[in-house]
Order: sequence, then C-alpha cells, then structure tokens
Amino acid sequence: MNGNPGIMRIGEVHAQLRKYFPDIELSKIRYYEDKGLVQPSRSRKGYRLYSERDIECLREAIRLAQEEFVPLRVVRLRLIEQGLLRDVPVPSSPRHAAREAVSNVISIPAPPAPPAVTSRAVLTVVPESVDVTVSSDQHYLTTAEFLGATGLASAVVTQLHALGLLAPVLLGKEIAYTEFDLRVAVVAVILLERGVDVRLLGSLRRVAEREIGLIDDLSAPLHSKGSGLSGEQARSVTELAAEVASLRSVLYERALQDYLGR
Repeated sequence: MNGNPGIMRIGEVHAQLRKYFPDIELSKIRYYEDKGLVQPSRSRKGYRLYSERDIECLREAIRLAQEEFVPLRVVRLRLIEQGLLRDVPVPSSPRHAAREAVSNVISIPAPPAPPAVTSRAVLTVVPESVDVTVSSDQHYLTTAEFLGATGLASAVVTQLHALGLLAPVLLGKEIAYTEFDLRVAVVAVILLERGVDVRLLGSLRRVAEREIGLIDDLSAPLHSKGSGLSGEQARSVTELAAEVASLRSVLYERALQDYLGR
C-alpha cells in the first residue's frame, strides 16, 4: 500500500475496480489512460498514483462504455461534464508513437470485394496470404463513402463504434473512417451475415487490448526512461509483437483442434 492516504498504485486500483467489474483487466486501466479517460499523477520514479477521484472517474468510464455502450470519445466528454476529468489535451502514449513510427504488416485472407468507392479512398482486394502494408499515409472515407463501401446500415455502424470496433477520426468538422475501419467492417459484415450478435464482437476488441497490454508489459524496458519511442525502439516493439502473435496463432490452432475433437 502507498504511504500517502487516499493515493493508490495501479495494482491497488485494479483490485478496487474488480469489486465492481470482476472481468476488468489491468491493461484496460492503461488503455483508458491512453484515451485520456483518467489522469493519474506520477511519483518521482514514474509510478502511476491514483486518487479517489481517479478511481471514481474510472468506474464511471467503465460503466458508460460497458453498460451503456457509449463511445470512448463521448465518455470523455461526459466525464468532463460531470467534473470528474480535467479538460486537457490527451498526451501521446508510447504505443501511439510505435504505431506512428513504423508500418504494420498484417497477413489477412481476402474478403469479398465491396462496392467501388470514390477516389478519396483506396480500396484493395487482397489475395489470400499476401502481406498488406498499412502506412502512416492514411486514406480516409466520409460517412457516406464508408456506408456505401461496406453495405452496413447506419445503426450497425453506430453499434460497432460504440463497441470500440470502429475508431473514426475527426478531420475538421467531418467524421472520417480509416482503412482499418474499412477492414474491420468488411469482416464484421461476414460475421453478421452468419447470424453473429453484433454485441459479441466487442469481446474480440477486448482480446486485442489484452494482447497489447501484454506487449506493453514485455516492452516496458524500452520506454521506462521516457514517454516516447525512437524509430529503432518502435521497430523492436513491432518485432516483439509479431513474435507474440506467432505464439498466439499456434496456441489458437491447438485450442481449436481440441475444441473440434481432432
């Protein structure tokens, strides 16, 4: 326990939150901090220090996101309106720096070709097992283009957004969807056509977040002395993530075979 009354470290906060949300992961607290939904102070050694107000802020953020399916951007505004959160810019996290510093190479199967979109968006149908490099030079789609490309109803897009599966950005006063949003939506369409309840898809996002939390823990020595990553450090984190993904893939294959009784 921290010697300062009313001040707790992240492990103690996690234990407190599990009384209300038994399935909450430690990585979720870090994720919410990355999203600007809680603003803990830091000790001289860099440890996160949470006040009672921070814990109340986290409880309300988790409740809004998990029980009312409120998008995280809106959750932040609600917290500010309630006086639980200061209206200050969200600092860039080491994981954001890693994502911006290098390209991610992801192998995906080819989805059915969606309808053509306007020249503002570049849409490529990927042959099976071909690597796709998503660079930092993003192409964006307007809401109308996104709906046309995916064939999703506006209500379903709203649900996917509320579940955190879509993460559009604000360009000026216009909502814009990224290539990642498009890829998520294309696969979501396939699952929805199979009769999958859209609310269950949120669990897949949480799986991804837990893995990122693991990578954050494993790569901690790379960014323990600063708030950002150099290009070389970011590449090291990306290589580590690829190795974690390879292990996860093998474990997943084995678990699936056990499930199928093979």
